[in-house]
Amino acid sequence: MYYYYDSYYMIGYLLVIVGAIIMALAQMKVSSAYNKYSRIENSRHLTGRDVAYEILNQHGLSDVQIYEVKGHLSDHYNPSNLTLNLSSEIYHGTSIASLAVAAHECGHALQHQEGYKPLTFRNMIVPVCNISQTIGWVAILLGLFIGKSSISWLGVLLMSLMLLFQIVTLPVEFDASSRALSILNDRYLTEDEYPGAKKMLTAAALTYVAAMLSTLLSLLRIVLMVMSRDRD
Repeated sequence: MYYYYDSYYMIGYLLVIVGAIIMALAQMKVSSAYNKYSRIENSRHLTGRDVAYEILNQHGLSDVQIYEVKGHLSDHYNPSNLTLNLSSEIYHGTSIASLAVAAHECGHALQHQEGYKPLTFRNMIVPVCNISQTIGWVAILLGLFIGKSSISWLGVLLMSLMLLFQIVTLPVEFDASSRALSILNDRYLTEDEYPGAKKMLTAAALTYVAAMLSTLLSLLRIVLMVMSRDRD
């Protein structure tokens, strides 16, 4: 029994380390791409705010307000109050990276406008996932502490909802980038500038893949923890 307990925990920690490495590599890739293309100005000298304003208005989304927010790459679209929030470096930036990020966030606004189903489903499960993650951890730890694996397995089930959230996030993010690149290619970037925007958004999308894989590995670690207690 001690052998299973020890080996399961060892494998679990290895999974966490692998997940951390995957996340670190993904972050390094997106940082490298951003650092490179944030130094290359677009030929039309447009800012991220300019492009976001034009895209929104061209698609009948003049009711979406654009705001400048603090933080590095803290850009996001908020469907609850119809705001497009751009970090200062993107809002005022005239680089290829600034246009790519701003257009990507507009992609989310376009998804919301047309009722893109993966986005609708993701927004719907956000409150449930936030609660389930907290309750899940409590159930797992409580079950392990009192020796009730059934409670721990319930916690694992609740924790798996976060994995579901991240799986659903993948098509949402890839679709937003696809919309952004199509718009940028048609109206805003030259033939030489477009590949840079594509590399930038592809690198950013990989961070979501890495986050999903990291969550999966962390969940597998928890499963191994519960399984090791079942064998005791």
